Amino acid sequence: MPAAATGAARATTHFGWIDVRGLNSPVRDAVIAAALNQGLDGIVADDPQVLSDLPPTVRRILFAANGVSASEADLVLIDADAVDPTTATDALTGLHITVSDAPTLAQACDAVRVTPWTVLTFTDPTKIPLEIVIAAAENSGGKTVTVVNDITDAEIVKLVLEHGSDGLLLAPRHADDVLALATILSPTADRVELSHLTITGVEHIGMGERACIDTCSLLELDEGCLIGSFASGMFLSCSETHPLPYMPTRPFRWNAGAVHSYVLTPDNRTRYVSELRAGQPILAVRSDGSAREVRIGRVKIERRPLISITATSPDGKTINVIAQDDWHVRLLGPGGSVNNVTELTPGDVLLGYVPTEARHVGLPITEFCEER
Repeated sequence: MPAAATGAARATTHFGWIDVRGLNSPVRDAVIAAALNQGLDGIVADDPQVLSDLPPTVRRILFAANGVSASEADLVLIDADAVDPTTATDALTGLHITVSDAPTLAQACDAVRVTPWTVLTFTDPTKIPLEIVIAAAENSGGKTVTVVNDITDAEIVKLVLEHGSDGLLLAPRHADDVLALATILSPTADRVELSHLTITGVEHIGMGERACIDTCSLLELDEGCLIGSFASGMFLSCSETHPLPYMPTRPFRWNAGAVHSYVLTPDNRTRYVSELRAGQPILAVRSDGSAREVRIGRVKIERRPLISITATSPDGKTINVIAQDDWHVRLLGPGGSVNNVTELTPGDVLLGYVPTEARHVGLPITEFCEER
C-alpha cells in the first residue's frame, strides 16, 4: 500500500496457530521463536513440557486426544470422537473435528454453533464444506480454526465466503513458513490519502495505444484505479459502472490510459500498463480513499485517439495522464463526481494521489527525479 496510507485494518481480521507436533527439537525451537517474533496467536503441541516455558503473550494449546487437561495450557483441544460436541462448551476446551463426509460435516455445523473453539480438518480439496461450516457459525460467538496444508492453502482459506475461517492452523516445515503465514494474516492498510488536482491543460494529441484493465471484481460507482504519466502523481480513473450510450456498462473495467502509464498496485508499487497481465493484483481506490486489492482478468490494448490532461497538486507538482480521447472515458472528482475527459477544462478539480517518493523499477526511492 502507499506510504501515505493510514494504518487502519480491514474489518475482518484473522489469527494464526502453529502446530509444532512432530518437529525435532532444533526446528521446533526455531519455529516457536519465529511465531513469538511474528506475534502469532497460538502454539499447538501434544507435550505439556513444550508449552510450559512459553510467555503469556502466546496462547498455549495442548492437543490431548484423550481429553487430559494440563495446567501449562491455556486451551485443551479434544478430538470430537472423544466427547459429545454439543456439550463441550467450556471456554478452555476446544474440539477438533475431521470433516470427511456428510455426517461429519453435520457434526461440525452443530459444533460451531455452541462450541467456543472448533478446529477443523477437511480431507477433501474442495472448500464447499468450509463454506457450509462458516455459514453455520455466523453470529455464534465461537471461533473456527481451519487446518491448512501450506501457505497457498492458507491464502485461500482466509478468503472463503469473504470472511474466511477465523483462524488458520499450520504445521510448518521450517521458520520461513511462519513468516509467510504471518504476512498473510497481517492486517493491511486500506486507505490512500487522496489530493485535489486542479486541471491546467487539456490537449488532443492524436493516435496511440491505450489499455482497458478488466478485473475479476465488480467495482463500485466511485471506485477507480490510480494512473498517470508521472510517478509524482496519478489521477483516479473511473470504472465503467455508469450508464453509457449505445453500450452496456462494464462494472469490472477501467478504460485506464496509454500504455506507458503508471498504475498503482499493492505494497506501494507502480507498474506500467503495458506490463500488466491476467492474474496480477492492482489497487482499487474509492473516492473516500478506501482501497482494496483486486485481480486482473484481462488487459486489452488497442489503438485509439488520445487526450493529454495536465494538472497541478496542492504542493505545486505537475501531474499528467494520457487517456483515450472519447466522452465515455471518465475521471473521478471530489465526492465521487464523474468527469468525462472530453469535457474537462482548466480549473476543474479531480482526485488523485501525490506520493512523496520518486520511483525506480516501480519501487519508491528517495532521490532526485524530474518528470516532464
